[in-house]
Amino acid sequence: MDNSTPPPLPPNPPPPIYVAPPAAAVRRRGSGAWRAIALVLLCLLLVSLFSNLKHLFSGSSRHSGLPSRAGIPRLEEAVLEENDTTNKIAVIEVDGIITAQLERGGATMVEMIQDQFKVAARDARVKAVILKVNSPGGEVLASDDINKAVVKFQKDTGKPVVASMGSLAASGGYYVSAPCRWIVANELTITGSIGVIMNTFNYRGLMDKIGLRPEVFKSGKFKDMLSGSKKETEITDEERQMIQRLVNETFEKFKSVVADGRAEANSKNKQTEFKGQPLSSKWTDYADGRVLSGKEALDLGFVDELGGWETAVHRAEKLAKIDTASLVQYQQIFDISSLFRLFGKSDMKGVKVDLGVELPKLQAGNLYFMSPTYLH
Repeated sequence: MDNSTPPPLPPNPPPPIYVAPPAAAVRRRGSGAWRAIALVLLCLLLVSLFSNLKHLFSGSSRHSGLPSRAGIPRLEEAVLEENDTTNKIAVIEVDGIITAQLERGGATMVEMIQDQFKVAARDARVKAVILKVNSPGGEVLASDDINKAVVKFQKDTGKPVVASMGSLAASGGYYVSAPCRWIVANELTITGSIGVIMNTFNYRGLMDKIGLRPEVFKSGKFKDMLSGSKKETEITDEERQMIQRLVNETFEKFKSVVADGRAEANSKNKQTEFKGQPLSSKWTDYADGRVLSGKEALDLGFVDELGGWETAVHRAEKLAKIDTASLVQYQQIFDISSLFRLFGKSDMKGVKVDLGVELPKLQAGNLYFMSPTYLH
């Protein structure tokens, strides 16, 4: 072999195989939101499951024993203050506007309070009830139903109900307190406001300005007596007198509730060492819608004692003739059916804005026991 001949060149390597990068996964819009919703539902389901298991193994003493009516949640007992005794005092709250409108959970305020009194009546270890009132009043019929629940409980069981007034217990708030065996108020509590109000709006002047004319067809001459589209000249004195008679009749009912409730309480209290405060002979002069302080209410006999929460508890124990008691409250049992009720409500319309205060849900043409401070 000729040493001058160069060695043969190696063959060219094959070109690299091109591998396309994997296609980016298409993210479905909204999948994250659905995962979050599913996670929340799963958590709620687990909470409901553990809650029901707790109720199952905790014994029947924690349950109300009251069969739930259609749409009304069951109640369970929650201990507010444990005092190492079998005696109990049930705390029932009347908080906010008194109304018969449906609330969260599918029940009305009235139904919930009525059911709590029924539970307290069936429990022999409940020796008394404290009605914790912080309300400016509300609907006439709703207030009357709660009033009757208090009367029935005391009559059927013989157990005393002590009203503990908060910062505000006026008009309907006082109406539900009047039949209680004992009424405790702070000296700065706003109470009283004994009266009835019905309001409506007349917008005929605005209609005339924009050229809007109503056409009314009615079966009787008084069928549109509260219509806001009537001219001022079309509202007769007879119509005004009819409405005023209705208001006056309801007002007389309010006064009779106060007189009867306080008389019944004083009659029972005279048999004990606690005499209470009888109504003043001039109390009707102050039943003109005016608000009173707790101190003024005591002087007039609308309340029995000045004090706070501890005073009400102490008085309930003494009237029940027990040395001490644990404080309990009845609450809704949250289960999966409660969750379905929350999502299934169809009467929630529009957007609600939290202003930090509860505005009254007044409807034109309805009668109200309402404190004037909440009407403007």
